[in-house]
Amino acid sequence: MKKTLLTVSLLLLTVVFNLAVGQAYQFTDVCRNKVTPVKDQARTGTCWCFATTAFMESELIRTGKGEFDLSEMYVVYQNYLNRLQDNYLRRGKGNIGEGSIAHMLIDVYRTNGIVPEEVYNGIKYDSKSHNHSELSEYLGAIANVSVQMKRRSPEYYKIMNNLLSSYLGERPEKFTYKGVEYTPQTFLKYLGINLDDYVELTSFSHLPYYKASVLEIPDNWDYGRLYNLPIDEYMEVINNALKSGYCIAWDGDISEKGFSQKNGVAINPILENGELAIDFSKIYNEKKVDQSSRQQGFESFVTTDDHLMLLTGIVKDQNGTIYYITKNSWGTEGMFQGYLNMSESFVRAKSVSMLVNKNSIPKGIREKLGI
Repeated sequence: MKKTLLTVSLLLLTVVFNLAVGQAYQFTDVCRNKVTPVKDQARTGTCWCFATTAFMESELIRTGKGEFDLSEMYVVYQNYLNRLQDNYLRRGKGNIGEGSIAHMLIDVYRTNGIVPEEVYNGIKYDSKSHNHSELSEYLGAIANVSVQMKRRSPEYYKIMNNLLSSYLGERPEKFTYKGVEYTPQTFLKYLGINLDDYVELTSFSHLPYYKASVLEIPDNWDYGRLYNLPIDEYMEVINNALKSGYCIAWDGDISEKGFSQKNGVAINPILENGELAIDFSKIYNEKKVDQSSRQQGFESFVTTDDHLMLLTGIVKDQNGTIYYITKNSWGTEGMFQGYLNMSESFVRAKSVSMLVNKNSIPKGIREKLGI
């Protein structure tokens, strides 16, 4: 366990500190928190679950519980059931895609517990990696039939559960882990995770500050309530959490040209002299981002909730610009083998929400939020 963490840490340090051929960026650490190895969501839209699972795994490391590999697909299975229920009651107007946001993992943990990856990997079909393309099509068909018929027969529930079990496998009611028998709920208790410690935050001016409100994004299909902060305080939470040893499940927009997993950075550059493309072999001046520009991006649908990842630390480039070390869930591709560094300007502009441990929020901000 310790050997795995040490190997990953040394590898990342080697990659981060060495200037790669053709790259302008030279990064030095400000802080770096321990995390589990990079995973691959493959051909699924389940980044929300991979990022939030990585967050929970980092919490177990932080609290001294150790390194665990928790099952993403155990959570995804229940999430599919939950969203089909929601879609039916909304008469077919719900979101039956694959996307969700971080608090939905907390909801599943609370109602269904959790299991290790070795107990439930969620691949029962003929594939070495996750692929929900066919499964999603069948789920959509089942959802539409029941809405059209305006009823759900006993056979509907059998078909729905059989479909999910055929692709993902039967969810265990009991299992043995390291010689001890657990249920998903008793395993959650064993992990010692206090689910009441976690809150979601956002930062948009159309919502009241320091209050919990529903954020109007498609993947918040269960109308979850997020605490709203001004952007400067939102960033203060990020910096305080990471410097205090906490990781963050981050939700944001990665559709911009400045986001490059291949080059290991996400930047928000000011293009000059008629530039149309971004040259990652040089360092750009970046845009100044305030509450107004964030709001404009959100309301023009330029900033959407594309993707969730894990913020694990902070680095600086040779000019002193802050970047946030980010663990992705696309396998180990890219310059930093599954990681990239997102600039402060990029994060200020493209953040949609984040899940944090409330104890990582500065005291003054917590008091304003009343949590």
